[in-house]
Amino acid sequence: MPTTLVAPVSSPPVVPPSEVTEVIGVGGMTCAACAGRIERVLRRIDGVKRVAVSLATEQAVVTFRPETTTLEALRAAIANAGYEVVPLATVAADGAASDPVLRERQSLGRQALVAGLLAFPLVVFEMVPMLIPGLHHGLRQVVDEAVWRWMSFVLATLTQFGPGWRFYRKGWAAARAWSPDMNSLVMLGTTAAYGYSTAVTWFPTAFPAGTTHLYYEASATVIALVLLGKYFEARAKGQTSQALRQLLDLQPKTARIVRHAQTFDVPIAAIRPGDQVLVRPGERIPVDGRVVEGASFVDESMLTGEPLPVTKSVGDEVIGGTVNGQGSLTLQAERVGGETVLQGIVRMVHAAQGVKPPIQDVADRVVSWFVPVVLVVAGLTFGGWLWLVSLDLALVNAVAVLIIACPCAMGLATPTSILVSAGKAAQLGMLFRTGSALQTLEAVRVVVFDKTGTLTLGRPVVTDLLPVALPPGLSETALLGWVAAVERRSEHPIAQAMVAAAEACGATLPEVDDFRALPGYGVTATVAGQALAVGTARLMASLDIALGPATATVEALARAGKTPIYIALDRKLVAVAAVADAVKPTAAAAVARLRAQGVEVAMVTGDHRDTAQSVADAVGITEVIAEARPTDKAEAVRAFQSRGRVAFVGDGINDAPALAVADVGIALGAGADIAIETADVVLMAGDPAGVSKLIGLARATMRNIRQNLFWAFAYNVALIPVAAGALYPVFGVLLSPMVAGAAMGLSSLFVLANALRLRQWRPPVADGR
Repeated sequence: MPTTLVAPVSSPPVVPPSEVTEVIGVGGMTCAACAGRIERVLRRIDGVKRVAVSLATEQAVVTFRPETTTLEALRAAIANAGYEVVPLATVAADGAASDPVLRERQSLGRQALVAGLLAFPLVVFEMVPMLIPGLHHGLRQVVDEAVWRWMSFVLATLTQFGPGWRFYRKGWAAARAWSPDMNSLVMLGTTAAYGYSTAVTWFPTAFPAGTTHLYYEASATVIALVLLGKYFEARAKGQTSQALRQLLDLQPKTARIVRHAQTFDVPIAAIRPGDQVLVRPGERIPVDGRVVEGASFVDESMLTGEPLPVTKSVGDEVIGGTVNGQGSLTLQAERVGGETVLQGIVRMVHAAQGVKPPIQDVADRVVSWFVPVVLVVAGLTFGGWLWLVSLDLALVNAVAVLIIACPCAMGLATPTSILVSAGKAAQLGMLFRTGSALQTLEAVRVVVFDKTGTLTLGRPVVTDLLPVALPPGLSETALLGWVAAVERRSEHPIAQAMVAAAEACGATLPEVDDFRALPGYGVTATVAGQALAVGTARLMASLDIALGPATATVEALARAGKTPIYIALDRKLVAVAAVADAVKPTAAAAVARLRAQGVEVAMVTGDHRDTAQSVADAVGITEVIAEARPTDKAEAVRAFQSRGRVAFVGDGINDAPALAVADVGIALGAGADIAIETADVVLMAGDPAGVSKLIGLARATMRNIRQNLFWAFAYNVALIPVAAGALYPVFGVLLSPMVAGAAMGLSSLFVLANALRLRQWRPPVADGR
């Protein structure tokens, strides 16, 4: 019996990605030096291409080659460096009790409270009598001097090795790795004060007369104040992620689904693609899906920034997290869990928050040298005052230098502003895919718009179908059916208009072979054995098809603001169609606002010159480049770059080259996936007015970052000499280590508070602010 061997059907080989980008949550960072240290550790691993560690977001964004290293190896390296690998808690919408950031904040609060209670008696007995003459004698009558010294030793020891132990644990790990950080500075400073006082307490006769002073209150108070400052810093950092959490809170925890003709309330995680979900009036839509029953208005403002509700009926797509209006909807779930648009947005924003703009490099370079320089300055301060004056002043001034010089504020200056700004942008329906786009947008001098779908609604309708030389037996309706059969395979708005027109007149759509989409030209295919070409004059020229008979007709259509479409059969022009696309209501105002912001505006389109000029006149653009292919658009962007930074705004496949070439590519959320993937920023609402909002927010953010960096640097530059005792010879002014600790905490809080002001930012109005 013959046997037929059938080869198994083989799947195409799965090619692993050459590079992978992962976001790792990192706990235990206390200053910019910590972030720099983790970056150095990760960069030393083979296969790691790029690293960005953010103190503000407490995350590391690592791009690496998966065939060379693994995510587990990266996590192990972070742990070996002395830091914790934690879940990305700031994007988790589950209970606050499981949030490691919250636990860390609560721990800091408890430790600050304990340290404060232990330090309080020390301050009262040592500092207050200096302010109230006579009180010292009274207190000593209550507590004997010798007894008080031992009591002080006990209180300071409990503080030093209780709440203060965290500085030893982390500071020593950093120092051992030759990368001292804020913990190392606090560890050295408080240990110097505590150790000197302990030696005086236990061995008072070993010190010269007049040098047996105690500094227990300094070490204990510094620990308490630094912990208090870190606690408030953690609280403020939590507020910076508020916008992101608001996005996550949009997704309901439960949903009502229909199974076996019955309805059930189930957790959101139990919904599967294909489930039918009931959404009652006023409820949030739980998952992404398509309406199968009912009609309603849906508020999509938190995702798109667009304030007006959108009509949704059978067949329309709805996005999880948006709010249903007064109607009842039944939808079929299509994307659930991490596949929903909302989760994708959260991941995109979170990644953008962790990427550093170029301005951060300045702070990073300074911080990498700052702590070692501070250690040298502290050593010189100690040696100089010891040689010139006394051990007391040498110790006090050196400790003050170590405490005041912590670069916390410098480490927070840029990332906190980026964090708040990216969250604010997400609230307005603007998603940054790269952190550097903010800095680039600030300097944009030219904004170049695509036309169709960007300045126009992108929903053109067929207005004319004018025969030129129809073959015998082929009616206009039949030809429209042939065109629609080909165009329905294209994503272009004009193609969709052709399909809609054919469906409206009841045309039959035949089978199509050999379909080809030619971006910037049109489409070709074989229909009923004949070669059909639909597209631009450029397509006809490439096929050597004469356009002479239709020239006058085409010019008349273009002058009327319509886009002419050529239709050819077997290399002969048979008809000309025309589509018209209405200008978006906000387009003219968007152009005016950009001009008010001092930005030049231009338009590049593949459309007919007269049609393009008609749209440009309607929105107030004077510089137009028409009949441009995708590569022509990219070349046009390069030409505009001679005037300065250029932003290109588009939405279609044919815009992808220009989006990639531009200094900042801005894609409209309603556009093609490839356009969104190529862009640096996505405008979810598809509104060109979002471009002026982007530039306004970028300018406000960069102004905020510069303010933060100025005050962070100014604080250190101004106070380090004071802490070293520079004012003492002339004015008799010294900086107490306690005041230094408080000032250090306040500087970080100032930077955070300044960054949080961006939450109140409002989009620009016509005056261009």
